[in-house]
Formats: sequence, structure tokens, C-alpha cells
Amino acid sequence: MTAAAVLLALSLASEPAHGAAAAEGGHGSATLPEVMMHHVANGEVLELPGFCGGFQWNCEVNLRELTGGGWAFSLAGVKVDMTPSKHVVMMWLSALLLCLGLLAAARRRSLVPRGLYNFFEVLVLFVRDIAVQNIGKKDAERYVPYLATSFLFILAMNLIGLVPFMATPTANLSVTAGLALFTFVITQAAAIRAQGVGGYLKHLTGGVPPSLAWLWPIMIPVEFMGLFTKPFALTVRLFANMVAGHFVILSLLGLIFTISILVAPASVALALAIFLLELFVAFVQAYIFTMLSALFIGAGLAHADHGEGHGEHGSHVSGKAPGHG
Repeated sequence: MTAAAVLLALSLASEPAHGAAAAEGGHGSATLPEVMMHHVANGEVLELPGFCGGFQWNCEVNLRELTGGGWAFSLAGVKVDMTPSKHVVMMWLSALLLCLGLLAAARRRSLVPRGLYNFFEVLVLFVRDIAVQNIGKKDAERYVPYLATSFLFILAMNLIGLVPFMATPTANLSVTAGLALFTFVITQAAAIRAQGVGGYLKHLTGGVPPSLAWLWPIMIPVEFMGLFTKPFALTVRLFANMVAGHFVILSLLGLIFTISILVAPASVALALAIFLLELFVAFVQAYIFTMLSALFIGAGLAHADHGEGHGEHGSHVSGKAPGHG
């Protein structure tokens, strides 16, 4: 089961004791939605198995205390708090495991790929094909490093959330927004590099010629807003799909504690099915983010060849994706 599912079961199993203690202090026990939100949301506490007054499955590690009171400083009179949170730690761990895996694979390079090296080669070639199909052979190689990095990093973060006692960083809106921001900057930089500043600004008119300049006050705001709807779609799509699966699993397991232990076989079976679906979704969402990023970059480059009618990106104008013409 996922980390959140394991911790939900442990929390709800111990809830009567906590509830009694809370009642003495004038507070009621936590409800199922509160417990679910506690384990899905970000925070400064990690819950891990260990020894805290005896062996416990959900010992709390306070990251602010662990970092000596947090990493806060003042910048131009503004307090900046860089204390790592639960999802930040999971991002670091994902990046570390990914780098170790790539280094281990690189040490076993051979003419005939095998093992871990073959696994990563398949993924990188898969991303390269995505880039060629959506950007075109002429420019694909330039953006494959970024797309491959995005794909592998998102996949690692998605998968680490399926490990017990871990958390899914991509279930955090700030993380997905940060990833989408990278795609946004690279997309705009690619478009400016291909079209020049003048061509880029001209594109913001929506293709309306100077003879109809009176339409520009309408087209320019629409085109400008369109620049931000793409990264917004990347942000929400990845976040929503990753957090939804966790909530479904938590809800199914929560039925055991809210209804009766008799529903446990059905709840666990359904939760296991959703867990397997989440494993598939982890790969699918990494693919969709990478594919849409390549598509947005390719669309920006295609405008540079709008008036040429030939070349790798000219096919995009004629209604076909680059690389398919």
C-alpha cells in the first residue's frame, strides 16, 4: 500500500486512545477526513517507524527541530523560510535515488545494453521519440536533455509516493507549478530563439495583419493569457491525478474503521486495485507532462517557419505534427 494508506490504518487504529486523551483535554478525536488530509498534505513532520518511547510505526521526526530551528533568514526586510518540508525531503530523496541509479547504470555500459542501463536507455529513447514527433528532428536533440530529466524526475517522485512511509511530492501544487514554470520558461526561450524578439512579439497579435490593427487590443490580451494557460494545465493535471488516487485508497481503507471490520476484504481488494492503477498512472502522468512540454515547445518553434511552408516545422502549419510529414 502507499505510505498514506499505511499511516491511515495506523492512525485510525490508534484513534480511540488518542480520542480519549483528547476528550480529557476538551478536544474530540480526529475524523476520517482530517486524518486523510493530515497524511496527504505537506508539513514539517515525517512519520516513520522507529523507537520513540518504545518501537512505534509512526514516530514523528520534526524537520524544523532537526535543522536546528529551521533555515530562515531576512532578505531585503522580507523573512524567507527555507526549512525543508516533507515533500521537499521526498524531492531530495527522489533526485538522489535517480542520480545513484543513473550512475550505477552508466558504469555498466556495453555494446549490448542490459540490466539497469538497458532500462534507462529505453526510457531516454522513448522520450527522444516524443521530442522528434512533437518538435521535429532538426531541433529535437536540443530539448531532449530537459525532457528526459523532467520525465525521469517526475516518474521518480510519483513512484516514491507508492512506498510505505514515503510521500508523493507531485501531489503538492507548488511542486507541479515549479515543474510547469521550467517548461514555460524553456518554451518562451525556444520561441524567442527561433523567431527573434520581433517575431515573438508579432505572434502575440494572433496573426492579425497591421491593416486590422484595431483588433490588436482584443487579440494581444487573449494571446498573452494563452501563454499561461498551458503551464496552468500542466500544473493542475499532474497535481490532480496524483492526489486523487491517494484519496481514493484512503477512503476505501477508511471504510474499515468507519463501518465495520467485515468490509475489510472488499475494501482491501479495491484499494489494491487502485494501487495498481496508481502505479500505471505514475508512468502515464510522467509521459503526459513530457509530451505536452514537447508539444508546447514544438508549437513555439513551428511559428518561426509559418511563412516558409517547408522544413521540419512547415508540416506543422499544414495540419500535421512535426516529424510526421
